[in-house]
Amino acid sequence: MRRTSRLARVAVGVASLALAATACGGTSGDKGDGGGDSRKKEDLGLAIAYDIGGKGDQSFNDAAFAGLSKAKDEFGYKTADVEPTEGETDADKEQRLASLARQGYNPVIGVGFAYGPAMEAVAAKYPKTTFGIVDSVVEGENVASLVFAEEQASYLAGVAAAKVTKTKTVGFVGGVDIPLIHKFRAGFEQGVKDTDPKIKVISQFLTQTAEEGGFSSPDKGKAAAEGQIEKKADVVYQAAGLSGQGVIEAAAKAKVWAIGVDSDQYQQEALAKYKDFILTSATKEVGGSVYALAKSVEEGKPRTGTQVFDLKVNGVGLSESNPKMAEVPGLTDAVAKAKEGIIDGSIKVKTE
Repeated sequence: MRRTSRLARVAVGVASLALAATACGGTSGDKGDGGGDSRKKEDLGLAIAYDIGGKGDQSFNDAAFAGLSKAKDEFGYKTADVEPTEGETDADKEQRLASLARQGYNPVIGVGFAYGPAMEAVAAKYPKTTFGIVDSVVEGENVASLVFAEEQASYLAGVAAAKVTKTKTVGFVGGVDIPLIHKFRAGFEQGVKDTDPKIKVISQFLTQTAEEGGFSSPDKGKAAAEGQIEKKADVVYQAAGLSGQGVIEAAAKAKVWAIGVDSDQYQQEALAKYKDFILTSATKEVGGSVYALAKSVEEGKPRTGTQVFDLKVNGVGLSESNPKMAEVPGLTDAVAKAKEGIIDGSIKVKTE
Protein backbone atom coordinates (compact mmCIF):
# COMPACT_ATOMS: atom_id res chain seq x y z
CA MET A 1 0.00 0.00 0.00
CA ARG A 2 1.27 3.46 -0.85
CA ARG A 3 2.39 5.25 2.28
CA THR A 4 0.47 8.48 2.76
CA SER A 5 1.55 10.91 5.44
CA ARG A 6 0.26 14.24 6.72
CA LEU A 7 2.23 17.02 8.30
CA ALA A 8 1.48 17.39 11.96
CA ARG A 9 2.85 20.91 12.08
CA VAL A 10 3.80 23.54 9.58
CA ALA A 11 4.66 26.95 10.97
CA VAL A 12 4.38 29.94 8.69
CA GLY A 13 7.60 30.67 6.81
CA VAL A 14 10.42 28.59 5.44
CA ALA A 15 12.53 28.81 8.55
CA SER A 16 10.08 27.04 10.82
CA LEU A 17 8.36 24.54 8.54
CA ALA A 18 8.76 21.02 9.93
CA LEU A 19 7.63 17.65 8.67
CA ALA A 20 5.95 15.17 10.99
CA ALA A 21 4.05 12.26 9.50
CA THR A 22 1.67 9.44 10.17
CA ALA A 23 1.43 6.56 7.79
CA CYS A 24 -0.54 3.82 6.16
CA GLY A 25 1.74 0.82 6.16
CA GLY A 26 4.76 2.57 7.67
CA THR A 27 5.93 6.03 8.67
CA SER A 28 7.27 8.53 6.20
CA GLY A 29 10.64 8.24 7.87
CA ASP A 30 10.85 4.45 7.50
CA LYS A 31 13.99 3.10 5.89
CA GLY A 32 13.63 0.99 2.82
CA ASP A 33 15.90 -0.25 0.02
CA GLY A 34 18.60 2.14 1.09
CA GLY A 35 16.36 5.16 0.57
CA GLY A 36 16.30 5.90 4.28
CA ASP A 37 20.05 6.00 4.78
CA SER A 38 21.43 9.06 6.52
CA ARG A 39 23.25 11.56 4.36
CA LYS A 40 26.82 10.32 4.18
CA LYS A 41 29.69 12.65 4.96
CA GLU A 42 30.88 12.49 1.36
CA ASP A 43 27.44 13.48 0.07
CA LEU A 44 26.84 16.98 -1.15
CA GLY A 45 23.74 18.87 -0.07
CA LEU A 46 20.39 19.74 -1.58
CA ALA A 47 19.90 20.08 -5.32
CA ILE A 48 16.78 21.31 -7.11
CA ALA A 49 15.84 21.06 -10.78
CA TYR A 50 13.55 23.89 -11.84
CA ASP A 51 10.23 23.69 -13.61
CA ILE A 52 9.31 25.62 -16.76
CA GLY A 53 10.00 29.31 -16.28
CA GLY A 54 13.07 28.69 -14.16
CA LYS A 55 14.55 30.97 -11.55
CA GLY A 56 13.19 34.49 -11.66
CA ASP A 57 9.53 33.63 -12.14
CA GLN A 58 8.73 35.46 -8.86
CA SER A 59 6.46 32.55 -8.03
CA PHE A 60 6.77 28.77 -7.98
CA ASN A 61 10.44 28.26 -8.83
CA ASP A 62 11.64 31.20 -6.77
CA ALA A 63 9.80 29.77 -3.76
CA ALA A 64 11.74 26.52 -4.19
CA PHE A 65 14.99 28.49 -4.41
CA ALA A 66 14.15 30.20 -1.11
CA GLY A 67 13.97 26.77 0.51
CA LEU A 68 17.31 25.80 -1.01
CA SER A 69 18.90 29.04 0.22
CA LYS A 70 17.61 28.43 3.73
CA ALA A 71 19.06 24.90 3.75
CA LYS A 72 22.39 26.11 2.39
CA ASP A 73 22.69 28.81 5.06
CA GLU A 74 21.66 26.55 7.91
CA PHE A 75 23.56 23.40 7.02
CA GLY A 76 26.59 25.02 5.41
CA TYR A 77 26.83 22.59 2.56
CA LYS A 78 27.11 22.77 -1.21
CA THR A 79 23.85 23.09 -3.14
CA ALA A 80 22.91 23.13 -6.80
CA ASP A 81 19.98 24.51 -8.79
CA VAL A 82 19.58 23.61 -12.43
CA GLU A 83 17.49 25.33 -15.10
CA PRO A 84 15.22 23.52 -17.58
CA THR A 85 15.76 23.78 -21.32
CA GLU A 86 13.22 24.85 -23.90
CA GLY A 87 11.32 21.98 -25.47
CA GLU A 88 13.01 19.37 -23.30
CA THR A 89 11.84 15.75 -23.08
CA ASP A 90 11.38 13.35 -20.18
CA ALA A 91 14.74 11.89 -21.17
CA ASP A 92 16.34 15.32 -20.66
CA LYS A 93 14.79 15.57 -17.20
CA GLU A 94 15.90 12.04 -16.37
CA GLN A 95 19.48 12.88 -17.38
CA ARG A 96 19.40 16.03 -15.23
CA LEU A 97 18.18 14.23 -12.11
CA ALA A 98 20.58 11.33 -12.64
CA SER A 99 23.51 13.73 -13.04
CA LEU A 100 22.71 15.43 -9.73
CA ALA A 101 22.38 12.10 -7.93
CA ARG A 102 25.58 10.80 -9.51
CA GLN A 103 27.47 13.89 -8.33
CA GLY A 104 26.42 13.09 -4.78
CA TYR A 105 23.65 15.61 -4.10
CA ASN A 106 21.14 14.42 -1.53
CA PRO A 107 18.26 15.13 -1.58
CA VAL A 108 17.47 15.83 -5.21
CA ILE A 109 14.17 17.62 -5.81
CA GLY A 110 12.27 18.06 -9.06
CA VAL A 111 10.20 21.24 -8.93
CA GLY A 112 6.94 20.51 -10.73
CA PHE A 113 4.71 17.65 -11.84
CA ALA A 114 6.55 17.39 -15.16
CA TYR A 115 9.39 15.56 -13.38
CA GLY A 116 7.11 12.62 -12.53
CA PRO A 117 8.12 10.06 -15.17
CA ALA A 118 11.81 10.99 -14.97
CA MET A 119 11.89 10.77 -11.19
CA GLU A 120 10.21 7.38 -11.13
CA ALA A 121 12.93 6.03 -13.40
CA VAL A 122 15.90 7.73 -11.71
CA ALA A 123 14.90 7.08 -8.09
CA ALA A 124 14.93 3.34 -8.72
CA LYS A 125 18.49 3.57 -10.03
CA TYR A 126 19.80 5.58 -7.06
CA PRO A 127 18.22 3.98 -3.96
CA LYS A 128 20.73 5.61 -1.60
CA THR A 129 19.58 9.09 -2.63
CA THR A 130 16.41 10.72 -1.32
CA PHE A 131 14.34 12.33 -4.05
CA GLY A 132 11.53 14.83 -3.78
CA ILE A 133 8.95 16.01 -6.27
CA VAL A 134 6.71 19.05 -5.92
CA ASP A 135 3.09 18.89 -7.11
CA SER A 136 3.01 15.22 -8.06
CA VAL A 137 2.89 11.78 -6.47
CA VAL A 138 5.63 9.35 -7.47
CA GLU A 139 5.87 5.86 -6.01
CA GLY A 140 9.23 4.88 -4.59
CA GLU A 141 10.81 3.89 -1.29
CA ASN A 142 13.20 6.84 -1.51
CA VAL A 143 10.77 9.46 -2.90
CA ALA A 144 8.91 12.20 -1.02
CA SER A 145 5.92 13.58 -2.92
CA LEU A 146 5.30 17.18 -1.81
CA VAL A 147 1.71 18.07 -2.67
CA PHE A 148 -0.52 20.99 -1.72
CA ALA A 149 -4.20 21.83 -1.24
CA GLU A 150 -4.11 24.64 -3.81
CA GLU A 151 -7.89 24.64 -4.02
CA GLN A 152 -8.13 25.75 -0.39
CA ALA A 153 -5.92 28.81 -0.85
CA SER A 154 -7.74 29.56 -4.09
CA TYR A 155 -11.08 29.46 -2.28
CA LEU A 156 -9.82 32.18 0.04
CA ALA A 157 -8.67 34.15 -3.00
CA GLY A 158 -12.18 33.81 -4.38
CA VAL A 159 -13.66 35.17 -1.17
CA ALA A 160 -11.32 38.16 -1.33
CA ALA A 161 -12.15 38.78 -4.99
CA ALA A 162 -15.87 38.71 -4.27
CA LYS A 163 -15.42 41.26 -1.50
CA VAL A 164 -13.55 43.81 -3.61
CA THR A 165 -15.21 43.57 -7.02
CA LYS A 166 -17.39 46.52 -7.98
CA THR A 167 -18.35 45.30 -11.43
CA LYS A 168 -19.55 41.91 -10.16
CA THR A 169 -17.19 40.30 -12.68
CA VAL A 170 -13.87 38.63 -11.86
CA GLY A 171 -11.40 36.59 -13.87
CA PHE A 172 -9.19 33.53 -13.57
CA VAL A 173 -6.19 32.86 -15.83
CA GLY A 174 -4.67 29.38 -15.64
CA GLY A 175 -1.37 28.61 -17.32
CA VAL A 176 -2.15 25.16 -18.73
CA ASP A 177 -5.37 23.14 -18.96
CA ILE A 178 -4.32 20.31 -16.62
CA PRO A 179 -5.76 18.81 -13.40
CA LEU A 180 -3.33 20.71 -11.16
CA ILE A 181 -4.50 24.08 -12.47
CA HIS A 182 -8.11 22.91 -12.40
CA LYS A 183 -7.73 22.83 -8.62
CA PHE A 184 -6.88 26.53 -8.57
CA ARG A 185 -9.83 27.39 -10.80
CA ALA A 186 -12.32 25.20 -8.92
CA GLY A 187 -11.41 26.62 -5.51
CA PHE A 188 -11.46 30.21 -6.76
CA GLU A 189 -14.82 29.89 -8.51
CA GLN A 190 -16.36 28.23 -5.46
CA GLY A 191 -15.01 30.88 -3.10
CA VAL A 192 -16.46 33.63 -5.29
CA LYS A 193 -19.87 32.00 -5.68
CA ASP A 194 -20.19 31.02 -2.01
CA THR A 195 -19.57 34.66 -1.12
CA ASP A 196 -21.86 36.17 -3.78
CA PRO A 197 -23.68 33.89 -6.28
CA LYS A 198 -24.43 36.87 -8.52
CA ILE A 199 -20.78 37.49 -9.40
CA LYS A 200 -19.69 36.35 -12.85
CA VAL A 201 -16.40 34.43 -13.12
CA ILE A 202 -14.56 34.44 -16.46
CA SER A 203 -12.07 31.55 -16.57
CA GLN A 204 -9.59 30.53 -19.24
CA PHE A 205 -6.39 28.57 -19.75
CA LEU A 206 -3.53 29.93 -21.81
CA THR A 207 -2.53 26.65 -23.47
CA GLN A 208 -3.44 22.98 -23.57
CA THR A 209 0.13 21.83 -22.89
CA ALA A 210 3.10 23.25 -21.01
CA GLU A 211 5.20 22.94 -24.17
CA GLU A 212 3.06 25.66 -25.75
CA GLY A 213 4.31 28.17 -23.18
CA GLY A 214 1.39 28.41 -20.79
CA PHE A 215 3.68 28.73 -17.78
CA SER A 216 6.44 30.73 -19.44
CA SER A 217 4.88 33.43 -21.62
CA PRO A 218 4.08 36.75 -19.91
CA ASP A 219 2.73 38.04 -23.24
CA LYS A 220 0.08 35.32 -23.27
CA GLY A 221 -0.88 36.13 -19.68
CA LYS A 222 -1.10 39.81 -20.46
CA ALA A 223 -3.32 39.27 -23.50
CA ALA A 224 -5.66 36.97 -21.57
CA ALA A 225 -6.02 39.41 -18.69
CA GLU A 226 -6.63 42.31 -21.05
CA GLY A 227 -9.43 40.32 -22.67
CA GLN A 228 -11.06 39.63 -19.31
CA ILE A 229 -10.70 43.25 -18.23
CA GLU A 230 -12.42 44.33 -21.46
CA LYS A 231 -15.31 42.13 -20.32
CA LYS A 232 -15.51 44.18 -17.09
CA ALA A 233 -13.44 41.95 -14.80
CA ASP A 234 -11.96 44.19 -12.09
CA VAL A 235 -10.17 41.38 -10.24
CA VAL A 236 -8.01 38.80 -12.04
CA TYR A 237 -6.50 35.79 -10.27
CA GLN A 238 -3.66 34.01 -12.05
CA ALA A 239 -2.17 30.55 -11.62
CA ALA A 240 0.22 30.68 -14.53
CA GLY A 241 3.83 30.68 -13.37
CA LEU A 242 5.98 33.16 -15.25
CA SER A 243 3.01 33.99 -17.51
CA GLY A 244 1.30 35.42 -14.43
CA GLN A 245 3.61 38.42 -14.55
CA GLY A 246 1.81 39.49 -17.70
CA VAL A 247 -1.53 39.18 -15.92
CA ILE A 248 -0.31 41.40 -13.11
CA GLU A 249 1.09 43.94 -15.57
CA ALA A 250 -2.24 44.13 -17.42
CA ALA A 251 -4.19 44.54 -14.20
CA ALA A 252 -1.92 47.33 -12.99
CA LYS A 253 -2.14 49.13 -16.33
CA ALA A 254 -5.95 49.00 -16.17
CA LYS A 255 -5.91 49.92 -12.48
CA VAL A 256 -7.82 46.82 -11.39
CA TRP A 257 -6.87 44.16 -8.86
CA ALA A 258 -4.58 41.22 -9.53
CA ILE A 259 -4.29 38.25 -7.20
CA GLY A 260 -0.93 36.48 -7.21
CA VAL A 261 -0.05 32.85 -6.68
CA ASP A 262 2.40 30.52 -4.91
CA SER A 263 4.63 33.26 -3.44
CA ASP A 264 3.52 36.52 -1.82
CA GLN A 265 3.84 38.48 -5.03
CA TYR A 266 3.12 41.81 -3.33
CA GLN A 267 6.56 41.38 -1.75
CA GLN A 268 8.43 40.43 -4.93
CA GLU A 269 11.03 43.03 -5.86
CA ALA A 270 10.67 42.40 -9.59
CA LEU A 271 6.95 43.19 -9.35
CA ALA A 272 7.36 46.26 -7.12
CA LYS A 273 6.08 48.69 -9.74
CA TYR A 274 2.79 46.80 -9.84
CA LYS A 275 2.39 46.12 -6.12
CA ASP A 276 -0.31 48.73 -5.54
CA PHE A 277 -2.58 46.57 -7.68
CA ILE A 278 -1.67 43.17 -6.18
CA LEU A 279 -4.43 42.69 -3.64
CA THR A 280 -3.15 39.41 -2.21
CA SER A 281 -1.68 36.05 -3.24
CA ALA A 282 -2.79 32.46 -2.78
CA THR A 283 0.39 31.05 -1.32
CA LYS A 284 1.81 27.60 -0.85
CA GLU A 285 4.92 26.71 1.11
CA VAL A 286 6.98 25.28 -1.73
CA GLY A 287 10.10 26.70 -0.13
CA GLY A 288 9.12 25.31 3.22
CA SER A 289 8.57 21.83 1.79
CA VAL A 290 11.96 21.90 0.05
CA TYR A 291 13.74 23.02 3.20
CA ALA A 292 11.91 20.50 5.38
CA LEU A 293 12.87 17.57 3.18
CA ALA A 294 16.48 18.72 3.19
CA LYS A 295 16.36 19.01 6.98
CA SER A 296 15.02 15.48 7.36
CA VAL A 297 17.88 14.12 5.24
CA GLU A 298 20.45 16.17 7.15
CA GLU A 299 19.12 14.73 10.41
CA GLY A 300 19.41 11.19 9.07
CA LYS A 301 15.66 10.57 8.97
CA PRO A 302 14.64 11.19 5.36
CA ARG A 303 10.93 11.65 4.80
CA THR A 304 9.31 9.63 2.03
CA GLY A 305 5.77 8.96 0.91
CA THR A 306 3.15 11.61 0.22
CA GLN A 307 3.53 14.78 2.28
CA VAL A 308 0.33 16.88 2.21
CA PHE A 309 0.42 20.64 2.84
CA ASP A 310 -2.98 22.22 3.49
CA LEU A 311 -4.61 25.09 5.38
CA LYS A 312 -4.73 23.14 8.61
CA VAL A 313 -0.94 23.05 8.76
CA ASN A 314 -0.38 26.47 7.12
CA GLY A 315 1.00 24.73 4.04
CA VAL A 316 -1.19 26.99 1.90
CA GLY A 317 -2.78 30.33 2.68
CA LEU A 318 -3.67 33.85 1.63
CA SER A 319 -1.12 36.63 2.06
CA GLU A 320 -2.01 39.79 3.96
CA SER A 321 0.95 42.00 3.05
CA ASN A 322 -1.04 44.63 1.21
CA PRO A 323 -2.48 46.96 3.88
CA LYS A 324 -5.34 47.83 1.53
CA MET A 325 -6.90 44.46 2.30
CA ALA A 326 -7.76 45.66 5.80
CA GLU A 327 -9.50 48.69 4.35
CA VAL A 328 -12.10 46.67 2.47
CA PRO A 329 -15.22 46.30 4.64
CA GLY A 330 -15.79 42.70 5.69
CA LEU A 331 -12.91 41.23 3.72
CA THR A 332 -10.67 40.18 6.61
CA ASP A 333 -13.55 38.66 8.56
CA ALA A 334 -14.90 36.83 5.52
CA VAL A 335 -11.51 35.27 4.74
CA ALA A 336 -11.00 34.27 8.39
CA LYS A 337 -14.46 32.68 8.54
CA ALA A 338 -13.84 30.78 5.30
CA LYS A 339 -10.48 29.54 6.53
CA GLU A 340 -12.07 28.30 9.75
CA GLY A 341 -14.80 26.53 7.79
CA ILE A 342 -12.32 24.76 5.54
CA ILE A 343 -10.21 23.63 8.49
CA ASP A 344 -13.15 22.35 10.54
CA GLY A 345 -14.66 20.63 7.51
CA SER A 346 -17.87 22.61 7.27
CA ILE A 347 -16.69 23.92 3.89
CA LYS A 348 -15.72 21.26 1.37
CA VAL A 349 -13.66 22.75 -1.42
CA LYS A 350 -13.92 21.26 -4.89
CA THR A 351 -10.85 20.26 -6.86
CA GLU A 352 -12.48 20.07 -10.29
